[in-house]
Amino acid sequence: MKPINIKQKFTKFSKNWHPHQVAIVDDMQVILAKLKGEFVWHSHDNEDELFQVIKGTLYMQFRDRTEVINEGELIVVPKGVEHNPTTKNDEEVHVLLFEKLNTAHTGNVQHERTQTEYPKI
Repeated sequence: MKPINIKQKFTKFSKNWHPHQVAIVDDMQVILAKLKGEFVWHSHDNEDELFQVIKGTLYMQFRDRTEVINEGELIVVPKGVEHNPTTKNDEEVHVLLFEKLNTAHTGNVQHERTQTEYPKI
């Protein structure tokens, strides 16, 4: 029950597309990640995902459109919706994610960027 300094936590890792867990709330986890470039198209059959942009601009691609999420904004991707988070112009984007503990990083898709464990920081 102590404050978590999100900006300070971001200084503790440098690898892109490698989420780090900073807190657990019931059966949900709070994750920080640094994103750069394009991720992988995927969906989560049983879980929603919340992305909050802490730094930079995130482009959330959906099959029919792309939503721009600016610093200080968030987007919720409903369960079952295929999506692909991306960044542009070689920008590193910092995001906070809120999702269930059992949410697979890339859903049912196996990819070289798929992570199965999130280090706790």
